[in-house]
Amino acid sequence: MRMKGGARLGIPPVGKKKPSRVASPGTVSSTAPRAASSTAPSTPSKTSNLPATSSIAVRQCGTVAEFDECVELEHLTWGEQIVVPSAMFVVAHETGGQILGAYEKTSPDAPEKLVGFLMAVAGIRGQQIFLHSHMTAVRPEYQNRGIGRQLKLAQREDALARGIALVEWTFDPLEIRNAYFNIVRLGAVIPRFIPNCYGVTDSPLHGGLPTDRLVAEWWVGSARVKAIVAGTARKPVSGRAVKRVGLPANIGEIKQRDRAAAKGIQTEIREKFQRLFAEGYTVTGLETGAREVSYVLERYHVAQKGNGIVRTGA
Repeated sequence: MRMKGGARLGIPPVGKKKPSRVASPGTVSSTAPRAASSTAPSTPSKTSNLPATSSIAVRQCGTVAEFDECVELEHLTWGEQIVVPSAMFVVAHETGGQILGAYEKTSPDAPEKLVGFLMAVAGIRGQQIFLHSHMTAVRPEYQNRGIGRQLKLAQREDALARGIALVEWTFDPLEIRNAYFNIVRLGAVIPRFIPNCYGVTDSPLHGGLPTDRLVAEWWVGSARVKAIVAGTARKPVSGRAVKRVGLPANIGEIKQRDRAAAKGIQTEIREKFQRLFAEGYTVTGLETGAREVSYVLERYHVAQKGNGIVRTGA
């Protein structure tokens, strides 16, 4: 039986797609995705407009066997402690979410190999329909090859085709590499903070620290995101309205060798983020240096008007 939750939210269910070849990092197709519309099309796009790579194809996953492969990759990435079962992949798929798989094919006759996946669920807050991107994982031996960005670009393309303006997700503010990817490479902005989002877990990835999370908002049809995805550098923000939240560039090493020091840094930046977000600031940039990394905040608001996304505020 097919569940109809997506229809109730106004999000068309995702049908199974043909494989779509995705651009190598930093490139997009010459045909830009269409702007988000206020009325969602009845079905998502069937193929990607992004150009081919030699071996990696991103496509929708739609069978229990494919979902089970994603769960296996979950175990490899996060361990046994943090696992979303395959049944939840079914729910996400059948209610307007996204399950995207990155597959390697070494030759025409070779079987596909799942090397990465992305899972998103449909959400609604007030009148805003959005996708919450819950998990993205890439096999360790395939990391640093741009596959994560390929998955996110395919996610953006599908969201635009369905008239969904916003994709959001959470990430650890102490994970500088993720912060750079989300803000600089994708163009997400961060207006919210969730303290200890998942509680303290046994996962070695969390190191016994509270699971503080920043909430990334990716307004996929905005001028900011279009420019960043196309490789157009945004001018650094400056002026009296800019605020910064800094942390040591070697925070990863500190987490490994001195949990108490890491927790102190985490507490300090938590308090700063909560105060600045309460004052109406949004993270729009990231400055990296040899000794310190700084989140850059300004008064920045993204609002949807008609069929477009506009920047308002100071």
